Amino acid sequence: MTRTLTPAAAWQEMLEGNRRFVADAPQHPNQDVARRNDLVSAQNPMATLFGCSDSRLSAEIIFDKGLGDLFVVRNAGQVVSDSVIGSLEYAVEILKVPLIVVLAHDACGAVRAAIDGTAIDAAPLPPHIWRLIAPIVPAARRVLAESGGASVADIDAELVGREHLRNTVAGILQSSELISEAVADGRLGIVGANYRLSEGTAVPIVSVGLAIDASAEIPA
Repeated sequence: MTRTLTPAAAWQEMLEGNRRFVADAPQHPNQDVARRNDLVSAQNPMATLFGCSDSRLSAEIIFDKGLGDLFVVRNAGQVVSDSVIGSLEYAVEILKVPLIVVLAHDACGAVRAAIDGTAIDAAPLPPHIWRLIAPIVPAARRVLAESGGASVADIDAELVGREHLRNTVAGILQSSELISEAVADGRLGIVGANYRLSEGTAVPIVSVGLAIDASAEIPA
């Protein structure tokens, strides 16, 4: 079961799985009894996925993977926290994953709530929800400041989501010396991607520690 992948090779496998999903030709690998039995004593995931908890972002389906393939960490809005960093560090240090994929998506409710929360007359949110989405607010404010006087209602949520995705990748590196060192050593790559709900595609936006296909990027 043990295998060693480079960050680039792991990302290529993720892309190939996503392409099968988009083409409606999934292989549904590693989803049988033999695979389940093979994993009883240990796990060796090929990548870690840190994504939004949105019900439309089922990681193993989007990337056509199976049991033991992905170490998945999720919360609303893919917001960095101590528990998230601890989980990612476990994947990198103990499970030796070569890749972290940070997966955002369009039409994100957490992003929308953060945008709406920047309005002067915004209604207060329940405190736990507000604390969760507060790290997204700087992205909303930056996009608002760069919009040339647009109102909160007119802010492009996709631009905010992409800005928050970049901030999230940066936040992971700033919060974890362990992860930063793994990237510097060439043992780990990080890709921030945006999932398009209508198309099913995971589009890379930012990467650290490996090159991504710039032709697939959404123009800034």
